[in-house]
Amino acid sequence: MDDFAAALGRVRRHAGLTYRQLAERAHYSHPQLIRATNGKQLPTWAVTAAYLTGCGVPADLLPVWRRRWERASRDPRDLVQLLENAESLTDLGAAVAALVRPRSSRTLEQLTGIPRTTIQAWLQGTRLPGRDRLDHLIQATGATPAERSAAARAVDRVTSARADARDQDRLRPGSQDEVRCGRPRVVPAV
Repeated sequence: MDDFAAALGRVRRHAGLTYRQLAERAHYSHPQLIRATNGKQLPTWAVTAAYLTGCGVPADLLPVWRRRWERASRDPRDLVQLLENAESLTDLGAAVAALVRPRSSRTLEQLTGIPRTTIQAWLQGTRLPGRDRLDHLIQATGATPAERSAAARAVDRVTSARADARDQDRLRPGSQDEVRCGRPRVVPAV
């Protein structure tokens, strides 16, 4: 994020503009434009695009800056750590959502061919993605090899935890599986 903020600052200085002059051109307040270059917080893409346009960056270079902005919005160490710490379906969904942002589910569907509703269920933690399909999704968003590997391990871990929970459920006295096996159903005393 610091590198991105420094690059924005260089663009403004190269254009020879003060923040107040840039604010007039970009139609954002000068404090907001100053915050865009302080490195503490990544500006939104709208602010970034207005900043660059105000500095005279040609429109055909904005997609290059957009990719750079997207990379800055993802700290790979944090994303790998999020994936490494994912123990539940909800954790996995949150980590994958952080990995694929800032893309919309519609954009992700267009990139991958995976239905938007499926992607949304994965990101909300209500459906477990298959390893290959999840890899296809995150690879399409430019995930690093470390992120892809961490995502695969996270899916395996969550899948295993869910299977263990199902097994524990089956072993509980009075479970449906126990009744089907011909063992008497245990009814707890009230």
